[in-house]
This record gives sequence, structure tokens and C-alpha cells, in this order.
Amino acid sequence: MDQANRTSLGILMMVGFAILAPVMDACAKLIGDGLAVGQIVTTRFIFQTAILLPIATYYGWLHRPTKHETSLHLARAVLIIIATSFFFTALRYMPIADAISIFFVEPFILTLLGAWLLGEQIGPRRYIACIIGFAGALLIIQPRFIDIGFAAFLPLVTAMCFAFYLILTRQMATRMHPITLQAYTGIAALIIALPLLWGFDGSGFSPLDPSWPDQHELWLLVILGLIATMSHVFISFALSLAPASLIAPIQYLEIVSATILGYYIFNDLPDRMTFLGIFLIVGSGLFVFLRERHMERRPTPAP
Repeated sequence: MDQANRTSLGILMMVGFAILAPVMDACAKLIGDGLAVGQIVTTRFIFQTAILLPIATYYGWLHRPTKHETSLHLARAVLIIIATSFFFTALRYMPIADAISIFFVEPFILTLLGAWLLGEQIGPRRYIACIIGFAGALLIIQPRFIDIGFAAFLPLVTAMCFAFYLILTRQMATRMHPITLQAYTGIAALIIALPLLWGFDGSGFSPLDPSWPDQHELWLLVILGLIATMSHVFISFALSLAPASLIAPIQYLEIVSATILGYYIFNDLPDRMTFLGIFLIVGSGLFVFLRERHMERRPTPAP
């Protein structure tokens, strides 16, 4: 496949992710507080492991992880468990579009972490864009905080954890096949999550006390697990086929699909202040991505 076709396929994969991911969130919101958040998150990783591990095994993509790789897999698992758990909890209190919009401060956090942890150079314009993006998030959080309290900040925790998760992914993505990486992440997540659910069974601690789902909840768990696995395979392949600076802005389509799902399923529609916050976040995020792409294209000065 030539580079043009690879890039086009990567773009399509990213569009697929942006459409599918809010469906997973809608399933979690429909389950509500009927099941423990930890049980819902664990189910997602059960499907991810059950589907991807046999595929990686069949094609011979597996390898024996080193101790360093194992520690990175476990670290990624902890981060994605926390990120998913906090986001699913936030969905119990706020519309999907609002939660996803607040989560999209993640590119700004990733930009700042890249400068502080990886030594990447960013100029004052991108710092200003990050500040504007955070201000947009606060416009969405402020009225929600009045209504639901500190739960309005949960998507921010998700964004922070996911930014660290992506930094670790950057270090590992070139060493193994995307499906292998996601399969090992699922295994590591289950190693952490299953003992927690077993230990808290019958404890009365609602986030981690599992219960047997009814038929409606069971179908939602199945759909959530399948969609979560498929969407994350899509984004893994998208990042491997096309430049991140090209496809990352496409992820903002999530806000559109989340708004449509929120309206038709939950009758939720963002108010004017939320739309203003979304405009600031998306505009600032696009500027950051375009600026990074411009900097990547600049010729390297001769020594």
C-alpha cells in the first residue's frame, strides 16, 4: 500500500473511532448506577483481551515481554482503568457531549507534558492556546459544578491519566503490533481489576461491589465491550497508518457524534455556555495541532 492510501485509510480509521467511541459512552450511561463502575470497566477489558489475544496469537504477533515492558504494560493499565472509571462515573451525572468536551483538554495536557517530561520545544503561541483551551473547559465545568459538585471535574482526571497513557504508548508503539499492544494492555488491566472486584464483592462499596446484570444490562455490557475493543483497534491502526498531526484533529468529531447521541437517546443538548466552551476547546486544539504540524515541516537548521 502506498503512502497516500495508507494515510487515507488512517483518516477513515480515525473517523470510525470518533463515531464509535461515544456509542460506548452511551452504553455506559444507559447502564447508569445499576452496576458497579469497576464491573463495567472490567467487562470492557475482558472483551478486549478475549478478542485481541487470539488474533495476536494466530498471526504470531506475540512475544515474551521483558521486565521493563511488563512494568510499562501495568502502568498503562492502571492509567486507562482510572481514566475509564472516572469518565464512566462522570457520565452518570452529566451529558455525554459535556464530558467529552471537558476531556478534550487532554491534547493541551499532552503538549505541556511533552515539554516538561520529554523536552519538546513549544512556543508562547501554543502556551496561550493551552490556556484558552483550559478556559473553555472551565466554562463547561462551572455550571456543572453548581449542579453536581466535584463530579464535574472527573473528565479532567480522565484527560490527565489519558495524557500520561499516551506518553507511555509513544514509547511502546514502535516495538510491537498495535493489536499486540492492546491485547497486553487488556491482560494487565484484568490482572489489576479482577482481584479488586473479588476483594470488594459484598462490601457495599458501590464503585467496586459487583452484581449480576439483568438481561438489559447484559446486552449493554456486550455492546460496550465490542465497541470499546473495535474503537481502540481503529485508533491504534489510525496512528500507525497516518501522521498523528494529521488525524488528531479528526477526533473532535467525537463531540458531534456525542451531541447527536445525547440528544436522541437522553434528550440532552448543550446550552450556550457549553457551546462557547466547546468552541474555545476545539479552536485552541486545532491551533495546537496545526502549529505542531507546521513546526514538523520546518527544515532542520544545518549544523
